[in-house]
Amino acid sequence: MAKILIVYFSRSGENYVDGDIKSIAKGNTERVAEFVQNAVGGELFKVEPAEPYPEDYNACLDKAKQELYANARPEIKAFPEDFDSYDTIFVGYPNWWGTMPMCMFTLLEKFDLNGKTLIPFCTNEGSGMAFSAHDLKQICLGAVVKNGISVHGADAENSEAKVAEWAKEALK
Repeated sequence: MAKILIVYFSRSGENYVDGDIKSIAKGNTERVAEFVQNAVGGELFKVEPAEPYPEDYNACLDKAKQELYANARPEIKAFPEDFDSYDTIFVGYPNWWGTMPMCMFTLLEKFDLNGKTLIPFCTNEGSGMAFSAHDLKQICLGAVVKNGISVHGADAENSEAKVAEWAKEALK
């Protein structure tokens, strides 16, 4: 049986939801990560930047765009322990500017992922997976990157059945 790790970055507070900026108590990607864990088990690991993103949604987007254009690798607070012991890694993130937040690149580039199975999931307000799966394949050489799932952020709270079905199928 596969040893599963679910790594994700998620942001609560001000978020773009169905055309408006709203404050949410739990980030959409965190909800989806929990649904994955409920469906297939595994350990959860939340990626936290050493310098948190601004609370203000627009300021957060500006910082995310600056990091992307600079190809930055922002420091993160911690890395998963015993990472090498996992063979299947679900990778979750919001789609920011067409890909993963740069802190996810920081995490993934630290480890040798050769031979590991990566299964991406993202939340977004309409842009889907965009280039994120392609980017995963580029930085995670030697890993098998399976088909991911895109969850509309405004629907994340009610996506458990859809996510569970996808997660179970992704492990086959």
